[in-house]
Amino acid sequence: MPELPEVEVVRRGLERWVAGRTVEAVEVLHPRAVRRHAGGGADFAARLRGETIGVPRRRGKYLWLPLEGGHQSVLGHLGMSGQLLVQPQDAPDEKHLRIRVRFEDDLGTELRFVDQRTFGGLSLHENTPDGLPDVIAHIARDPLDPLFDEGAYHLALRAKRTTVKRALLDQSLISGVGNIYADEALWRAKLHYERPTANLTRPRSTELLGHVRDVMNAALAVGGTSFDSLYVNVNGESGYFDRSLDAYGREDEPCRRCGTPMRRRPWMNRSSYFCPRCQRPPRVSS
Repeated sequence: MPELPEVEVVRRGLERWVAGRTVEAVEVLHPRAVRRHAGGGADFAARLRGETIGVPRRRGKYLWLPLEGGHQSVLGHLGMSGQLLVQPQDAPDEKHLRIRVRFEDDLGTELRFVDQRTFGGLSLHENTPDGLPDVIAHIARDPLDPLFDEGAYHLALRAKRTTVKRALLDQSLISGVGNIYADEALWRAKLHYERPTANLTRPRSTELLGHVRDVMNAALAVGGTSFDSLYVNVNGESGYFDRSLDAYGREDEPCRRCGTPMRRRPWMNRSSYFCPRCQRPPRVSS
């Protein structure tokens, strides 16, 4: 599932190619693509017609297109395979094209939502006073947000009394971090994923947060992480950060620090990758 860097790459592309354009028509080709919109496909298309799209925004993994006027936004759920593509109007339809948005101008491009597995979709929502779609108002700021409060995050970590990877993936504490970048940041910080947050000192949590930011910025610089053709930017191009991963997906490969074979363990219906030497598991109290 796309994490913060991948969603930010898409947001930047949409800002370049879609912001400021007025919707002429919307075609909903699969009802599941608008299942989160209460009024259904016809209502979604009718309410977007004639609206002008503002500068796309993101919080964590969530991406939305504000409509000029500031009262409503189109929230994009990318799910496991959703893609927002800007394509020439005469380009052949993708096999899994779900929604088409055409514009009033003569630029010759349209916005397409393509989703092979149909877990994602688009929906229209009222905005909060802060400009967020109301359904994601509970989502915390992400670590690249200038207004992210490090002090409050550290206190929340200590109070949560959970393990460090669970805390990194808790979108009510910090948004945008998923399984891949959590493993990468923990490897850089030499922390085991089951390390309790209750005894994580302020310097250690600050260091970990720095590694989260570093790995996300490094991923952004090369367009995100792509393990298959399902994650692409708005021009259909894949990212290359998978070539730079230090932990995720490297089971049995040598740790880039100490040479010890990396391990993978099942974790919350996912996997955790770590170095058994650099990232010692926490001691179990007797």
